[in-house]
Amino acid sequence: MNFKIGFGYDVHQMVEGRELWLGGVKIEHSKGALGHSDADVILHALCDAILGAMNVGDIGKHFPDTDKQFKNIDSKILLKGVYEIMQKNNYKIGNVDCTLTLEKPKIAPHISAMQTAIASILNTSVENISIKATTSEKLGFVGREEGVAAYAVVLVEKMN
Repeated sequence: MNFKIGFGYDVHQMVEGRELWLGGVKIEHSKGALGHSDADVILHALCDAILGAMNVGDIGKHFPDTDKQFKNIDSKILLKGVYEIMQKNNYKIGNVDCTLTLEKPKIAPHISAMQTAIASILNTSVENISIKATTSEKLGFVGREEGVAAYAVVLVEKMN
């Protein structure tokens, strides 16, 4: 068996007038994440973790923010693209572990929907997708509600 791990991190500024997308799920809130795409930090961190595990670059290499075709794109499409790279390179997901850092809103009611969305895209079981959320105890840019951050770790397996 050939297992590899990858780590991803993403951060976006929170602003008024944008939708908040996290883990492929739209969440009602007064602020949303600012970015070239829908700025889904969980999916962006996850894309980087998977790409890193395969040693094929990062999200910016495959989906550059200088390319107009990715302007306001649904990050689930980006994750699907990463899944296609996995298939081409003969990898499959072992498991995913994501942590979201955000003061508001509360994320717990949305975790199941996020797990379902991600598992569907990655063609794996919901049991292989862990999503957790925490605050930064009012410290730093997250604590001041200026931004949102996500971390992701993945285990991938190279198939023979």
